[in-house]
Amino acid sequence: MNATITAIGGFVPSYVLSNEMISKMVDTTDEWIQKRTGIEERRLATSENLSTSDLAGAAIQNLLKTYEIDPLEIDGLVLATATPDHLLTPTASKVCELSGFTNAFGFDLNGACSGFLYALEMATTMIESGRYKKVVVVGADTMSSIVDYEDRNTCILFGDGAGAVLLEKTDDEFGVMKSILRTDGSGTSALYVPAGGSKVPAGMQSILHREHFIKQEGAFVFKKAVESMSSVSQDALATNDLSVEDIDWVVPHQANLRIIKAVSEHLNIGIEKVKVNIHKYGNTTSATIPLCLWDFKNDFKEGQNILITTFGAGFSWGATCIKWGVMRALKAVQYSANGELLKHDLMYQ
Repeated sequence: MNATITAIGGFVPSYVLSNEMISKMVDTTDEWIQKRTGIEERRLATSENLSTSDLAGAAIQNLLKTYEIDPLEIDGLVLATATPDHLLTPTASKVCELSGFTNAFGFDLNGACSGFLYALEMATTMIESGRYKKVVVVGADTMSSIVDYEDRNTCILFGDGAGAVLLEKTDDEFGVMKSILRTDGSGTSALYVPAGGSKVPAGMQSILHREHFIKQEGAFVFKKAVESMSSVSQDALATNDLSVEDIDWVVPHQANLRIIKAVSEHLNIGIEKVKVNIHKYGNTTSATIPLCLWDFKNDFKEGQNILITTFGAGFSWGATCIKWGVMRALKAVQYSANGELLKHDLMYQ
């Protein structure tokens, strides 16, 4: 029994923060940002008073309505996020309520930028165990809630968004293959939010020193990301008896276009096979992989091999391969006798 992706949904806020707008906030330029990161704009949820549960709920609604799925059929929800609505009370609880998952249980998983891949592995094993038939995996983050818009090194990088996939059991050869996941806590202080947890609870000093925002050692993280994503991708190919030539598409974590290109070169995979949407959304952390799958879902064909690789805070990283399977049929578009559009639920795109 395998676990295969049968439906995909996504959502990004409508508010756009462009490089030109950022250049009026900190000392930078559109040209510099694009050259260093490949980012042109990013979407912000906080400008619309949206939280992570709102983003995740909207992505799931897009999935349910696009493919006409009954929410009562869902057995479980795994929500990957680094920016929960609250420290206490899982954000997945609110997302289950928003999505109508009254027959499912849900939980949060924080693997930072690797969160969606970690969550996909958890959900895959749930399906393979035979205990669950339909599990929704969501990657959602409201990074604007922890970004310091006075820090020119980090505020240019991050955006908000959410993506969701439905995993179902199949007896065919399609689905998620073996994954290689890694964690190294020695890199914790290179990319983290210092305060707000049990180590440094919120207080006057932590607020004054702006310790509730992302801190990053950019050059060190860049080098580690390229090395880790390249190495773990090669391991994932080997463990699944695949070669570079067998890969049809690569869906990498969207942190920096230079990282993506460097990994492509290390793997000797042409950039034309690599899916990139960082220019539109920036780094949405847990949401980058599912948003990429959402954006490019029409390019993925039955039987194709897709390599997914990611790296994030923790340090956390990993890679997996997916043999793309049969997607659920899209919800029909309904017209009246005179051709007037009556119903169309293919939202957000």
